[in-house]
Amino acid sequence: MFELVKAGGWLMLPIIICSIAAAAICIERYIALNPAKIAPPNLLAQVWGWIKNNQLDASKIRELKTTSPLGRILAAGLSNSRHGREVMKESIQEAASHVVHELERYLNTLGTIAAVSPLLGLLGTVIGMIKVFTEIMLQGTGNAAVLAGGISEALITTAAGLSVAIPALIMHRFYSRRIDSVIVTLEQETIKLVDALHGDRQVDVKDN
Repeated sequence: MFELVKAGGWLMLPIIICSIAAAAICIERYIALNPAKIAPPNLLAQVWGWIKNNQLDASKIRELKTTSPLGRILAAGLSNSRHGREVMKESIQEAASHVVHELERYLNTLGTIAAVSPLLGLLGTVIGMIKVFTEIMLQGTGNAAVLAGGISEALITTAAGLSVAIPALIMHRFYSRRIDSVIVTLEQETIKLVDALHGDRQVDVKDN
């Protein structure tokens, strides 16, 4: 493996760095973007139980805020629920924007790696071919070893760049889709709470 990396030239170093960064981001996001941790399925029912039993106070709201991203959004809405539906919705939207920003953390970096890695491989290809044609001009086509080295460098960097870019792109799309799904769940849960407190219809908060 080391010989293969060495044969790829100095551009293998940034490609390897990209691969390590992509792997670290994928592992971190896999842990962070657990839907059950972001939006616990029974949290809204628990909050509604507090409300019906007159147990909702400042300490409960503080506790709710620390449980999960959904809890943080619900806590923001409950803190301003007495000011009316619109104020409650605005506070929920503000809290939700911060939560979404945290959910999308490092995804831009992962997307950049997916875009840059094949370009690094292409650059390695160009450099390798430049070496090949330089040797041809200087020595002709008689030195097959030198020519093979340049071609090998070109192919190795291209393969390495694509090997990093393809999984990074797949995981970027995967996590983007997961975030979209989680956001829909957060919206549904918060709408249930707003409608339950300020709506004209009864809302079953236990159907989540």
